[in-house]
Amino acid sequence: MPMHWSELPPDVLSLLRRGTVIPAHPLALDASRRLDPVRQRALTRYYLDAGAGGLAVGVHSTQFAIREAGLYAPVLELAMRSAREWTDAPLVMIGGLAGPTAQACAEADIARGLGYHAGMLSLAAMKGASVDELVAHCAAVAERIPLVGFYLQTAVGGIALPADFWRRFAAIDNVIAIKMAPFDRYRTLDVIRGVAAARAEDRVTLYTGNDDHIVLDLLQPFVVRRGDEQVTLRIRGGLLGHWSVWTKRAVEQLQRIHAAVEAGRVDAELLALDSRVTDCNSAFFDVAHGFAGCIPGCHEVLRRQGLLQGIWCLDPEETLSPGQAAEIDRVCREHADLSDDAFVSQNLARWLN
Repeated sequence: MPMHWSELPPDVLSLLRRGTVIPAHPLALDASRRLDPVRQRALTRYYLDAGAGGLAVGVHSTQFAIREAGLYAPVLELAMRSAREWTDAPLVMIGGLAGPTAQACAEADIARGLGYHAGMLSLAAMKGASVDELVAHCAAVAERIPLVGFYLQTAVGGIALPADFWRRFAAIDNVIAIKMAPFDRYRTLDVIRGVAAARAEDRVTLYTGNDDHIVLDLLQPFVVRRGDEQVTLRIRGGLLGHWSVWTKRAVEQLQRIHAAVEAGRVDAELLALDSRVTDCNSAFFDVAHGFAGCIPGCHEVLRRQGLLQGIWCLDPEETLSPGQAAEIDRVCREHADLSDDAFVSQNLARWLN
């Protein structure tokens, strides 16, 4: 049966709206590039013990190619089962949705059937579609499951989406959140303006996916005009590939940010944290090579911690870029206090058991 956001468990909806850490779940493969269920489960356990408030599975960091590999439903099912066996705490479980309308609707049905609370809709397959066509596509999928919008950066296959699209998208009643990941301040503002214009700011919770600007996205108020009134919106949490690594520190950072915002006291050290986190992201996401190594870069951090055996991706050509390992060495050395290596080391055997 189709699901409306009003049917979500109240504790899950409250957690989403308050803002939480939602890692974009990677895909654990073995040397033959087959799913490694033991390490896939270990990653889920790691995120939950680190304090994540949810998981996003079947998204860009999980590799869109899981669909062609026949892994979409198995990976979503494994993450849901692993999470439910590990904790009874409320979790915001989000399934990635992709492809043309028929495919995205079918994936929404799979995710909903597995117990996911929402679907995060990638529009990368809709290149060349008009705004009318995009909105119709989103509305059709929203009839199946509550939607999280996804502004994917163009460097990794996303499409440019104007403020008018976001206004019309936010007006769809079953939209509950938007992950903004254009890695572009102007386009991020387009989303915020669109939500405000739709008068949807109380229903649609903003999450950062701008891995290059995480801390300031979460710290700063966004002020826009709506007719004669001034509207202030805030980004409440993050749904991030960057938060698939060093997750315990990400949870601590978000707690610190929430406390500072609530108290109205943002100190210089917290502001400076933005550039430090962005520096780490530059290495993990391979900015020097146009993000070509963003997925294997995160895999490499997890491999060094022992959570993954290797950095294998479904595409054999997808690997670290030249010099990327040295950059990861550098940021691990210069920002060692931002890592959660000790936490992982203390718990790894238990997660792998």
